[in-house]
Amino acid sequence: MPTTPDQLADLPYAHLLRPHPGPLRAEERYDTAHFDGLRFEGQASGASFLECALTGVELQGAKLRQARFNEAWVQGARWVAVELAESDWQDSAVLGSVLAGISGYGAALRRVVFRQCKLEAVNLRGALLRDVVFEDCLLRDVDLGGAKLTDVSVPGSTLEEVRLNGATLKNVDLRGAVRLGLPDGPQGLRGALIGTAQLFDLAPQFAHALGITVKDS
Repeated sequence: MPTTPDQLADLPYAHLLRPHPGPLRAEERYDTAHFDGLRFEGQASGASFLECALTGVELQGAKLRQARFNEAWVQGARWVAVELAESDWQDSAVLGSVLAGISGYGAALRRVVFRQCKLEAVNLRGALLRDVVFEDCLLRDVDLGGAKLTDVSVPGSTLEEVRLNGATLKNVDLRGAVRLGLPDGPQGLRGALIGTAQLFDLAPQFAHALGITVKDS
């Protein structure tokens, strides 16, 4: 995955960006637009964002079902109770942002980076994640039940109450996680890479799942 710029000016399309002060609209196509400090609560389902930058954007209860984000760059966002079900993300980055109460079931994320983000109460059931990185993030109460994860990594991230029940994993690298809080235990971990220390931490859950009683005396 290419290096993700930390600064707006470092985006390859930064010189093409044009300020967009207006509201978001359903089914609208936005190309090389810069949304800065936008606050939005309405309907924008099916909107398309191509080579767009969204900085300091606050969405509260907004509807972006089936929205498309292609080469989008999101920084300092606060999205609460936003509907992103069946949305499509490709070659995009979300940096220093808070996403809480998100409905993102059935979404597709390909080559997406989350860096220094907080994801809380996020529903990604049945989602597709391919080449996705969660770097230095907090994932709390994130539901990935039935999702398909391929080439996903979590360097420096903390996982709390992350559910993988029924998920399909391939080359999912959990070794860089600061903490693995998996309430479903080993269920859904087939196809994941974990470290030795993590294996010891998860040992009680593995033993319970296998019906093993561990006693030293």
